[in-house]
Amino acid sequence: MYIPKHFEEKDIQETIKLIKEFGFATLVSTVGGKPWATHMPLELEIDEHNKWILFGHIARGNQQWENFENEPEVLAIFMGPNAYVSPSWYDHPNQPTWNYRAVHLSGKAQIIEGEKLRSKLRELMDRYETLHAQCPVKFDELPAKLLDTDIRALVGFEITVEKIESAAKMSQNRNEASYEGVVENLKKMDAYDSKRIAEEMEKRKNI
Repeated sequence: MYIPKHFEEKDIQETIKLIKEFGFATLVSTVGGKPWATHMPLELEIDEHNKWILFGHIARGNQQWENFENEPEVLAIFMGPNAYVSPSWYDHPNQPTWNYRAVHLSGKAQIIEGEKLRSKLRELMDRYETLHAQCPVKFDELPAKLLDTDIRALVGFEITVEKIESAAKMSQNRNEASYEGVVENLKKMDAYDSKRIAEEMEKRKNI
């Protein structure tokens, strides 16, 4: 990912927080010599040796997983909040742009099966059920026949992360008047994640 120096996210904890919050990612690899992308939840685990591992699963009918053995290199893209920035908010003539946060994790994928796969599916379901459902359903509460059928229809995998790229484009290259103009105008907007970006910009200014 192209990241100008002033837009590079250097706080690793902020990168981890984004991955945890915006866990519905895009997995990119090569299938038949062409780019192939699948949208899916990916879970990050950091072990005691600070090794980053992503866990996910994919439909068995999706050709992407079939290439993991011969071409294991993959890219996981996590897209955070984003918002349009109008040049009318600056104190000088300029071009429009877009503020955003994004993380790219590159590494090698390999298939996981059996109890390890079930354990990761259990963790994934329990996490999102707890976060979003009024009456959370536990993985182990699902009928065994349903679970067995569903698990046979998917392929689990883990990605050993080899490269971390994190961008936070928050008008860091603007003067103070323009920076404040962007923040104040984003607060008034409802489109995209305007208010969230304004909050991020205010937080970063005060660090």
